[in-house]
Amino acid sequence: MIYDTIIIGAGPAGLTAGIYANRACLNALVFRDKYAVSSQICNTYEVCNYPGFNNISGQELYDNIERHAREIGVKIVDEKVIEITDFNLDVKKVKTKEKVYETKTIILATGANPKKGGFDREDDFVGNGVSYCATCDGAFFKDKEVAVIGGGDVAVEDAIYLSRIAKKVYLLVRKDFLRATKILQEEVKNIENVEIIYSVLVKNIIGENKIESILYKHKDDIILSELTVDGVFVGIGINPNTELLKDKVEMSNSYIVADETCRTSIGGIFAIGDIRKKQLRQVITATSDGANVITSVQKYLLEKYK
Repeated sequence: MIYDTIIIGAGPAGLTAGIYANRACLNALVFRDKYAVSSQICNTYEVCNYPGFNNISGQELYDNIERHAREIGVKIVDEKVIEITDFNLDVKKVKTKEKVYETKTIILATGANPKKGGFDREDDFVGNGVSYCATCDGAFFKDKEVAVIGGGDVAVEDAIYLSRIAKKVYLLVRKDFLRATKILQEEVKNIENVEIIYSVLVKNIIGENKIESILYKHKDDIILSELTVDGVFVGIGINPNTELLKDKVEMSNSYIVADETCRTSIGGIFAIGDIRKKQLRQVITATSDGANVITSVQKYLLEKYK
């Protein structure tokens, strides 16, 4: 069987593309890696800016989207895609460990993973004091002291969330200013148990079986300072999961170059969600990509097979 489109990734972007493909009567498959986190949105404690859903958890929003997709008959396959071949041919191949699928078009919706902090002994404490998801692990630090690394939206949102759980939150910012949106800056600066420390670089973790403290230095200082904390949350951004198309399509800073039509530099290959180079990466822009891309797929199929 040759599919009209195969969607690789089952986050909000991929599932929305599946929903719109179903409504367009396209023969489509959505691939989800069952051993990977479904979507970054699942790790978001509270979503307040998705129209129609005020103060809904990220997991609940994701579950609603998935339920919608399944109820209308979207085909979701729990297999990990390991390779894409025949990019430039009319019929492209998508390989999993189980089999090879053939398709006229491919929609990449593989999302992104959080960046690491890059300090010594970080890997030693992952899952045991070092976390990249405040909403996942924050409950383990009730009434304790924690550090959040970063100065953008992710880090500030993490600090705000953790302030409701932890006794003390230190927000360690590498630059001498916050990059987060103004509304988040104003909120975090007015929280009594959040202390912001600017122009610092975290160097190391102290501790044996658990984190006891971290060592950091100020930007223009060679002397290390020590901060007693029980946990470290890294919130410095994301790395797009674009390995399947590496060196195959036009890219910019690891993001796939694709405009609002979601077309890449190769005909029949589309990119949506957090892997696409764009101004804003939010669940609402991911779902809008999922809707837009199916119109582009339909136009491509009509032009190619008219």
